[in-house]
Amino acid sequence: MPATIIVGAQWGDEGKGKIVDVLAERHTLVARYQGGSNAGHTVLVGAEEFKFHLLPSGILSPETVCILGAGVVIDPEVLVRELDELEGRGRPTNGLRISGNAHLVLPWHRLIDQATEVRLGDLQIGTTRRGIGPAYADRAARVGIRVQDLLDRKILREKIIAALSVKKDTLQHVFGVADLDAESIIAQTVAYADRLEPHVADTSLLIAQALARGESLLCEGAQGTLLDLDHGTYPFVTSSNPIAGGACVGLGFGPTHVTSVVGVAKAYLTRVGAGPFPSEADPDDDSALRVKGGEFGTTTGRARRCGWLDLVGLRFAARVNGLTELVLTKLDVLSGFDHVRVCTAYRLPGGRVVDEFPAHQSDFHHASPVFETLEGWQEPLDDVTRVEDLPAAARAYVAYVAGASGVPVSLVGVGQRRDQVLVADAATTCGALVA
Repeated sequence: MPATIIVGAQWGDEGKGKIVDVLAERHTLVARYQGGSNAGHTVLVGAEEFKFHLLPSGILSPETVCILGAGVVIDPEVLVRELDELEGRGRPTNGLRISGNAHLVLPWHRLIDQATEVRLGDLQIGTTRRGIGPAYADRAARVGIRVQDLLDRKILREKIIAALSVKKDTLQHVFGVADLDAESIIAQTVAYADRLEPHVADTSLLIAQALARGESLLCEGAQGTLLDLDHGTYPFVTSSNPIAGGACVGLGFGPTHVTSVVGVAKAYLTRVGAGPFPSEADPDDDSALRVKGGEFGTTTGRARRCGWLDLVGLRFAARVNGLTELVLTKLDVLSGFDHVRVCTAYRLPGGRVVDEFPAHQSDFHHASPVFETLEGWQEPLDDVTRVEDLPAAARAYVAYVAGASGVPVSLVGVGQRRDQVLVADAATTCGALVA
């Protein structure tokens, strides 16, 4: 049976959490495949707002098994806090399963991340300073501590002491961080281990068995395509692979099971942190988009930089992910603009105009946008329940994005709630229509 991958088609913050929440009840398993607590997924259910950093957004569907795969780096403090908060609000969490192969984010990772950004000064990447990059670095260097190490207190103790002995000089002499107390870290980590142990499982096997039984899998990515470590706007990227190919690696199943790759994109564009942003809006439109769209980071609270939809980047996302359909979110935020701009190409130094994403960093860093101006609309979209009832200019905008990106738009978001998702193209909606 099929596996569907939900992937961010921009720089993250596209509304993936809401889309996963909407589609989760139609899948047996929902699995997060990469990233860490640097993610921020906001889901609105009725009047209740939920903000997740590690838990898969499908956790709100009580019949769904939710998985944190091996490709995720897990801060046990954050995960325990999210579990306790959700249970305190009367939401069950017994359906959560955590891969024993996932790596842990521990106190020294956060300290190194924070100190590195400070030392980089004007060259800093703009990370969330949650320790994600250093945890992935330790994983690649094969000195990381994994979730399965929580199950053996002796091994856990040995590995924490060994890690601190290696990191001690770096923390003290390079970053000026006071010596960490191994015993207090061990004690706290053991407390987290007691809380998380019932959830640890061979998640790759669980997925294989479910697929063999004909059940369906929804794969949830964090961040977005343009933040991919290998294919994004390096070095202003995350430390994992948010693109669709990362799902099979991060969860441990074969690509022959994948039948749908759903790209989620805002009707405009935002970026958090440093790095070039060709379609960034002028100050007035930037401010208007931010206020109307509530563009402040779920994880950091930072104001997001706002701009117009970038079709060059969107076509790139379609190519590297193999998108079969597109979900266009936050169309309602564009209501009230007399005209809406869309970046259709880049002008590179020397005057050459390209409509494909530049392969070289220096070209992208010096690219300027080539805009096309489309008709806007004034009507609010909050109460629209069918695509057919959208204002003519809004319908034309959706059709334009589908045609220009080469990917059919299957769903359109017109608000924060679950029920504010409209079916635009029933023929391509990954078999998961929204009532």
